[in-house]
Amino acid sequence: MSRQTGQQFEMLACQYLQRQGLVLLAQNLNFRYGELDLVMQHADTLVIVEVKYRQSALYGSAAATVTGPKQQKLRLAAQGYLQQTRWQGAVRFDVVAISGEPPYQLDWFKHAF
Repeated sequence: MSRQTGQQFEMLACQYLQRQGLVLLAQNLNFRYGELDLVMQHADTLVIVEVKYRQSALYGSAAATVTGPKQQKLRLAAQGYLQQTRWQGAVRFDVVAISGEPPYQLDWFKHAF
């Protein structure tokens, strides 16, 4: 998937989450160990959001691509963000899985890992 396509799905996920009351703080942040797609805030909780898209579930769902090693990279990247911002509140990791063709199926997994 191209970078432009990835950003399109990240924007789709961001708009959906904003309609659910989350506030965008940052997106596409690169750290030594990986990238954070979306960093949002929901009440007093910092929400790190991984966005995944799969056109077809033939080789597994979009959510299933967030494997143990990917989760570890996200945790390490999140530590970088937390050190930079000195965030003191709660943190959670969510996954937004998008699949199919328009209108897309969008699944939001709170506290995904």
